[in-house]
Amino acid sequence: MELEVRHLRALCAIADAGSLHKAARQLGMSQPSLTTQLRRIENALGAELFSRERTGCRPTPLGRSVLSRARPLVSGMASLVAEARVAAGLADGPRLRIGSTASRALVGWLRRLRNRLPGTDISLHMDVSANALLRMLAAGQLDVAFVHEVEGCPLLVPEGLERRVLVEREPQFISMARDHPAAGSPVVELADLAEDRWMVDPTVDGEWDGLRRVLGAAGLNPPVLHGDYLTAASLIAVGEAVAPCQPTSGPRDDMAIRPLRDDPLAVRLLLFSRPGPEEAGAGAGAEAEAGALGAERVGAEGAGGRDEVFADLEAAYREAALRAVDYRRWLTAHKSPLLHAPAA
Repeated sequence: MELEVRHLRALCAIADAGSLHKAARQLGMSQPSLTTQLRRIENALGAELFSRERTGCRPTPLGRSVLSRARPLVSGMASLVAEARVAAGLADGPRLRIGSTASRALVGWLRRLRNRLPGTDISLHMDVSANALLRMLAAGQLDVAFVHEVEGCPLLVPEGLERRVLVEREPQFISMARDHPAAGSPVVELADLAEDRWMVDPTVDGEWDGLRRVLGAAGLNPPVLHGDYLTAASLIAVGEAVAPCQPTSGPRDDMAIRPLRDDPLAVRLLLFSRPGPEEAGAGAGAEAEAGALGAERVGAEGAGGRDEVFADLEAAYREAALRAVDYRRWLTAHKSPLLHAPAA
């Protein structure tokens, strides 16, 4: 068997995800298919590239060597394809390619962008992995990426990307069944959930590590279920689990959403973009001027200014935040600047 770019891409995904299960989800294939593909790659090279452990997969010394050569090839191919597509689509008009993790601000953000940029082809790519979106952005496959960073679990940010902070510290609330004993309180103590099963999606970058850190610091070791949050909602509604959730989450008749005492779980909301052509070639001494130099461009296509794109996101997030009753109370209690729209 001859190695192809798709094989190298699979190896990189396994190394980045740390497990075949997570990598298969990111690649959009089944775990058995990925396992078979890895076995064929290893057979073609004559040795194991990953050691299979109870906690996941770890590259062997040979695997690390292969990965060091594979990554630039995969990145180079992604850039080649992205640049070719951009060149092919230039005649079709401006476009804005957005990547995002899950957020209730997305609907309002897209609506504002479409109103402000008529005639622009605006696309959306969703992914549970913020790191995967940042890699796509760095490779030229996206123009901006709106992601969350779990507190205590820094993202792996490729060199050269620019970052703007939407919310420095967004508290994560808790979703539970409407008849849960703790649902009667406006603020929930972690200790009140010590006997509950906690649901967490391990494919969301930092999610499990962040939750484990907070529970451990509180001296709690509750049973944990691993699964996606769509499944979690069904289990939570019937009292089988509790789970962290975004404070902007909308109300449901069968579910209660409450803040945690002292907000131990939190994320940072960030918007990343690539530098404009002027910035990319400005040299190492131009960091101080980066914001001004590329303010009129989002990506290679220049579909709108980055300041305006960020302002639209900010307004959409404020709209979603104020619509969520419990979060609005939290913002009021903490005298958050989100309560006040900036002057026009």
